[in-house]
Amino acid sequence: MIPRYSRPEMTAIWTPEARYAIWFEIEAHATEKLAELGVVPQSAADALWAWWATKPAIDVAAIDAIEAVTKHDVIAFLTWVAEQVGDEARFMHQGMTSSDVLDTTLAVQLARAADLLLADLDRLLEVIERRAREHKLTPTIGRSHGIHAEPVTFGLKLAQAYAEFDRCKTRLIAARADIATCAISGAVGTFANVDPRVEEHVAAALGLAVEPVSTQVIPRDRHAMFFATLGVIAGSIERVATEVRHLQRTEVLEAEEYFSPGQKGSSAMPHKRNPVLTENLTGLARMVRGYVTPALENVALWHERDISHSSVERYIGPDATITLDFALARLTGVIDKLLVYPERMQKNLDRMGGLVHSQRVLLALTQAGVSREDAYRLVQRNAMKVWESDGALSLQELLKSDAEVTAALSADEIDDKFDLGYHLKHVDAIFARVFGA
Repeated sequence: MIPRYSRPEMTAIWTPEARYAIWFEIEAHATEKLAELGVVPQSAADALWAWWATKPAIDVAAIDAIEAVTKHDVIAFLTWVAEQVGDEARFMHQGMTSSDVLDTTLAVQLARAADLLLADLDRLLEVIERRAREHKLTPTIGRSHGIHAEPVTFGLKLAQAYAEFDRCKTRLIAARADIATCAISGAVGTFANVDPRVEEHVAAALGLAVEPVSTQVIPRDRHAMFFATLGVIAGSIERVATEVRHLQRTEVLEAEEYFSPGQKGSSAMPHKRNPVLTENLTGLARMVRGYVTPALENVALWHERDISHSSVERYIGPDATITLDFALARLTGVIDKLLVYPERMQKNLDRMGGLVHSQRVLLALTQAGVSREDAYRLVQRNAMKVWESDGALSLQELLKSDAEVTAALSADEIDDKFDLGYHLKHVDAIFARVFGA
C-alpha cells in the first residue's frame, strides 16, 4: 500500500521483518514440541531459542539474495537461519511443508490486523454515538429517491450508522475467529511426518485454533469470508461518506466536512469547500471491495494444494487491511469534526410548503370515513399545486380551502396534522434499541 493511505501500526504487521519473525516462532515452537516428543534433540530447540533471545536483526537483503538462487522463500529463510544458529538448525522444519509456515503466518497476520480494525471500529462507534446523542432531536428532512419524504432527526441518521457499524464489528469478530487457524500437518495434510501434537502446540503458542482438515493448505473459504467482511465494512464506510457528500452539496448544505484554517478547496476557485475526505473514502472503499473477488476465486484450488492463491494474498492481505484501517480512522475524524447546520436543516424541511406532512392528512381522511382512493386524490391534487409552485404555496392552507377536504376534516384537525413533533415521538424508543436503555 502507498504511504499516503497507510498508518504505521497496521503497516508494521506486513513488513518482511515481521513476517520472518513469525516464521521463526512457528519453526522454533514446532522444534520445541518435536524435542519433547523425542523426534529431535532438545539441544536443537534450545539453540534456536537461545539465538532468538539475543534479539537478532533479520537480514532481509541476505534472505532475498539466497532466494534469488533457490527460487524458494521458505528454503531461503531456513538457510539463512541455519547460517546464524549453526549445526543444530538442521532439525528445523522436520516433517513440515512450506504451507505450514506460510498459512499459519498469514493467519497470525490477519488476526493481528483484525484486532487493529476492531479497535478502529470501537473508536468510530464512540464518536458516532456522541454525535448522535448531540443531535438526537435535531429535525431534518428524510429523503427517499433523493426527494423530500418525511421528517427525521440528524441523530437518527447517525444512530443508523452506529447500528450498521456495530453489525460490522460483530461480523469482524466472527471473521477473526474463523481466520485464526493453524496448520502444521505436512505434505498433503496427512501428518505422516509430523505428529498432530506439534500442530496443537504451535497453535496454542500463537493463539490460534487448530485447522481440522488442512489438506496441506488452510481452506480458502476462511480467507474469502474474512475479506468479504472487510468488503462489507468498506461498503458501510462508503454509505456514510456518500450521505455526507450529499449533505454538503451547496443546494443542501445541512452538514459539511470540517474546513481547517489555511485549507484550500480549489487551485482555481478560492470560494470552494469540497468534501474531499468523504470522496477519498468512497475511492478507498472501492479498493477494499475490489479485493473480495480475488479472495473468493482463491477458494477453488487444485486437489490438496496449488499456489494460485499465493500471489493474490501477497497483495490483498496487506492492501485490504492497511486501506481499511486508514479509511476507518479517516471516517472517525470526519464524524468527530463534522459541521452540522440545524438552521439549514429546518429551512430545507420547510421549503416545500408542508408537503412532508401529506401522509398524516391522507390517514386522517381515511379515519374520517373517506375511501383511501378518494383521500389520496384529494391530498395529491393539492400537493401537486404546492410542488409546481416550488413551495410558494402552502399545503396546509390549500387543504383548508378545499371543500371536499373540509367536509371530512375541520380546520383545527388539518392544522394538527402539520405538527413536526408528531414525527419525533418515537426517537427515544429507537435510541434505546440502538444504544441501550
